[in-house]
Amino acid sequence: MEAFLEVVKSANDKVNSVVWGWPALILLCFTGVLMTVLTKFYQVSHFKRWVSCTIGAIFKDKHITKHTDDKSISQFQSLCTALAATVGTGNIAGVASAIATGGPGSIFWMWVVAFFGMMTNFSENVLGILYRVKNSKDEWSGGAMYYLKYGVGSKKHGKVIGSVLAMLFCVFCLLASFGIGNMTQINTIATNMRDSFSIPAYITGIVLMIIAALVVIGGIKRIAAVTEKIVPVMVLAYLLGTIVICVLHIDQFGAVFTAIFKGAFGMKAAAGGIVGSGVKMAVQYGMKRGVFSNEAGLGSSVIVHSNSNVKEPVHQGMWGIFEVFMDTIVVCSLTAFSVLSSGLINLETGKVVDGIENTGGLVALAFENTFGSFGSKFVAVALLLFAFSTSLGWSHYGSKAMEYLCGEKSVIIYKIAFVAAIFGGAVMGENLAWDLSDTFNGLMMLPNLIGVLVLSPVVYRCTKNYVDRHMRKMNVAPVLSMHEDIQKMQAEALARGEGSDE
Repeated sequence: MEAFLEVVKSANDKVNSVVWGWPALILLCFTGVLMTVLTKFYQVSHFKRWVSCTIGAIFKDKHITKHTDDKSISQFQSLCTALAATVGTGNIAGVASAIATGGPGSIFWMWVVAFFGMMTNFSENVLGILYRVKNSKDEWSGGAMYYLKYGVGSKKHGKVIGSVLAMLFCVFCLLASFGIGNMTQINTIATNMRDSFSIPAYITGIVLMIIAALVVIGGIKRIAAVTEKIVPVMVLAYLLGTIVICVLHIDQFGAVFTAIFKGAFGMKAAAGGIVGSGVKMAVQYGMKRGVFSNEAGLGSSVIVHSNSNVKEPVHQGMWGIFEVFMDTIVVCSLTAFSVLSSGLINLETGKVVDGIENTGGLVALAFENTFGSFGSKFVAVALLLFAFSTSLGWSHYGSKAMEYLCGEKSVIIYKIAFVAAIFGGAVMGENLAWDLSDTFNGLMMLPNLIGVLVLSPVVYRCTKNYVDRHMRKMNVAPVLSMHEDIQKMQAEALARGEGSDE
């Protein structure tokens, strides 16, 4: 078994060096910058609008949270399911890993990729709603594979290219669902349950398999029903803990900010390496862990956003902005400040202090330093909820990729395999799980970003149409779908006042 794992690791390292090399990172950043410029910095210029139409609307518009009678889910449920898939180990272990490997400067580059990633995620959601279709069960099916097939495929000489890219995306999505959505999450849970409560990994694996089977096989409605209850509670509880730590160490904030910016631009070596190496590690690990955390650019979360009962593509796009903002700018930043202000990192050198061997447990140590033994146990439970809810969300992504590739009847086979793989994730090596997830993320990202770039004019036109109608009060026909029959159906529903954010 060890020999096989070594072969897997060697092959994975070679692929990873390509998919996460500088060309891919430049492509990721360029896409975010382009969509930011095309939409005239929508995440900043229309900050009040997207806040009031997302988190602000939850408290004043029952349509946002109202459960649907059809096969779709509410906008709030789609957000919670998407956040369930994004707010996971990347926000805790991923941030700790980025700091330990790339130094404090990696947090700056995590912010950069998140700022521009807001508009990448916005664009993915807009395209997801524009190109989604109904399946035979009257469920919405959308995602990168659909805007690759119907969007890129509609371009001159693009039919074959669009279909091939869509198939590649689905294959990579299936692999990623077993990596980022299964092995990494479950492995982190098992490791923390063993370290904090002395529970053997195989016991954790068996229990999680049983619970996952009860939820996953029930489909998106059951997954959404579970995540809308877990996600708000777990995020608020975790944020409260990090805020307490930050307040108690507020005198360290000046030094923390200094360490982040110096590390980001090579004014000192990250993790003890030479300056050039330090900058490279900070950029690579900040971006990789940023994408691992918020998934902007992967084309994954749009799959569940496409199940929403929303009519306006741009409205769902704004939920994408909020998703990245909440995941990285808020949750990851508070995690980073908790670690960096707790004395676990030498802010002058960027190195983890001597005596700490498990760098993945930096967050648990930060909580333990503040709350005693309760702190590390709280982080273990938080990781359990975060990681398991991530696994639930990704099971839906994988099932939709399987549906696209092999038809609706094949989905049950995927769900059974996904649940069975949970046990393997619990007992496998931690480093290999992370490395495989990085690679699968990168493979999935490439066809999706090609689709977003090719269809960027479509996003621009749709966004302009929304701004003209809702902010400039111009009397123009809405752009709701690229499929004529769905465009007509959604326009009629919008005319009846269904799904408007006014």
